[in-house]
Amino acid sequence: MRYFGILVLLVSCNALSAAVAKPLLIAALQTRLAADTDTITKTPADTTAAVVKKNSLSAGINYGSDALFFGRTGPTKYPFMAADLVINYQSGFFIYGSALKVLGYKPVVDEIDVGGGYFYRLSKKFTGTISYTRFIFNKESEIIKSASSNDINFKNSYDWGPFKTSVIGDYLFGKSYDVFATISNSKYWESSWSIFDDQDYLSINPSFNFILGTQNFVQRYSIDHKYRLEANNIYIRNENGIGARANAKFTMLNYSFKVPVSYNRPHYTLEFSYRYSIPVNVEGALLNRRESFYNLTFYYVFY
Repeated sequence: MRYFGILVLLVSCNALSAAVAKPLLIAALQTRLAADTDTITKTPADTTAAVVKKNSLSAGINYGSDALFFGRTGPTKYPFMAADLVINYQSGFFIYGSALKVLGYKPVVDEIDVGGGYFYRLSKKFTGTISYTRFIFNKESEIIKSASSNDINFKNSYDWGPFKTSVIGDYLFGKSYDVFATISNSKYWESSWSIFDDQDYLSINPSFNFILGTQNFVQRYSIDHKYRLEANNIYIRNENGIGARANAKFTMLNYSFKVPVSYNRPHYTLEFSYRYSIPVNVEGALLNRRESFYNLTFYYVFY
């Protein structure tokens, strides 16, 4: 644990006008975030409704074409379905839970996450969250995220007007110890016209993101799966060898472009997003390459 302290972070709400439901739904949509800890359940903190001073409950379901974790994927594609439930309090506190199932593999549920945190607003343009998440994995789960079990997440976001900058810090601990910093620049746009009636609208929020950090979780994943994955040339026999030392370096891990397109109504949002991921400085033998990711997400907000 030679690395410590990494700062602040991200997003939560876009300063929107109109009905109370609008900021709630847009915040809810950003649950999958930014850095993308990525395509797997992350940052339900962003669904916080504190901005509108109302208690709310957000329920969502998500399909992803592959499980991406801080810019890294496993040896094969793991398409998944995930369900999320988030309770937001007008005080700014929130709690959440989620379940994930990798499609086509044996475990009924591969992962369950539980956590909570606090949303704060320092000014009209500057917001942030701090949260803790506990990851619980099925012993047979093969997703690369299974090498981690705890995440402390700091997020801050500043809306410049033409675009929004988010800085995200994560400290993961458990079987392995890692720190990450994610920088995201995004531009939100919504239609001034309706699709079916005056209650709906389209929105798009393209972003460019890059992730820096350590990747000890890759080494841990290799060791945990030495019998199943040795044939894929992933297992590194010497845990304390050159590979392990390289994984402990804080370095650039990933660049990505994301384009989410959403259909919004007063209580729910349906979003399709495309992400193009460019991994760099890949250690171990995971052989990560450039890849396209597709996600389809539905969120409903009760308040």
